[in-house]
Amino acid sequence: MTDPYSDSQDDASAQVLTALKDLGIEHQVMDCDPELADTALFCEHYGIPPEVSANVIIAAGKSDPRQYAACVLLATTRLDVNKCVRKKMGVKKCSFASAQETKTLTGMEIGGVTALGLPASLSLWVDSKVMQCDYIILGGGSRSIKIKISPAVFNLAPNTEVIEGLAIIRVPVLGCAETGSI
Repeated sequence: MTDPYSDSQDDASAQVLTALKDLGIEHQVMDCDPELADTALFCEHYGIPPEVSANVIIAAGKSDPRQYAACVLLATTRLDVNKCVRKKMGVKKCSFASAQETKTLTGMEIGGVTALGLPASLSLWVDSKVMQCDYIILGGGSRSIKIKISPAVFNLAPNTEVIEGLAIIRVPVLGCAETGSI
C-alpha cells in the first residue's frame, strides 16, 4: 500500500485525510483500483459486504436558488429523494445532482465522494441505519482510496444531522442482482 498521507494524493483526497487527522478518529486507508471504485464492483472485487459500504450522494432541490445536501446511506438502501429529502429541503421537486454538479460542489468524482472534508456550506445528512454499523467503508475523496472508519465520525463532523428514514431498504426486483439495483 502506498503512503496515504504523501503529497502525491490529489487535492480532494488530501483534504479528506487532513480532516481525518484533525478529527483524531481511528481509521484505515484502503487502496482501490479507480476502475473498481463504483460500489457494486468495489464490494465484489475486494470482498466488502454491501451492508457496510456507505455511499455519499449529493441531492439537489429543484428550486431557485438550487439547494444541495450530501446524503450518506448504506449500499443496501436507496435514498428516499422523493419524500424524505424533498420534504427536508422544503422543495417541490428533488433529484440527484449530476456528476458535474457533484464534482463542482465537492471537488470529488462519483465513486470517490465522501462525507469528510466537504465544504461547510453543504449540509451532511446521514441515514440512521449507517450509525448502527460497527464500521463503514467510505469513499476517500478520489476513486483510488476508500476509508474504513467507525460511523461515530459523523458525531464529530460539522454540519451533520442523523436522519431516520433518509434511505429505505432496497426491494429486490425479479431478475436483478440481490442488491435490487436495476
